[in-house]
Amino acid sequence: MKNSTRTKYKIAAILMIIHGGLMELAGFFFLLFASLFGSNAFEAGKYFSFKLPYFQDNLYMMTVMGVIYGVLRLISAIGLLKNRMWGLALSIINCVTTMVLMMFMLPAGIVDGILAGTALVLILIGYFGDREVIESR
Repeated sequence: MKNSTRTKYKIAAILMIIHGGLMELAGFFFLLFASLFGSNAFEAGKYFSFKLPYFQDNLYMMTVMGVIYGVLRLISAIGLLKNRMWGLALSIINCVTTMVLMMFMLPAGIVDGILAGTALVLILIGYFGDREVIESR
């Protein structure tokens, strides 16, 4: 594997670690600490909101789903850093799924899209490189 390809994968993995660690897991810890210090975890929705009422009304379940996404994103980033094909596949699945769901999670979806989109572009450039769609003869 060329060094530039490895660098692209490494940057993509670091972006996914930041995304998984800071966004999804931080949200979980926020609700955990809020409930430990006397605030009701279900009242956390007054501090941030989603555009779809269903997500807003089920903020606790959204946090659990975020933790699942965060853990899967961290696992895929580790696989990518270890140069494993399953890490590459799981990373692509995570990024594409995030890109599809980001529009339903506004305003947080904007940051999701920036991080997942950048990681996806780096992964695809690293995998496909300079290959042409139709090879010239």
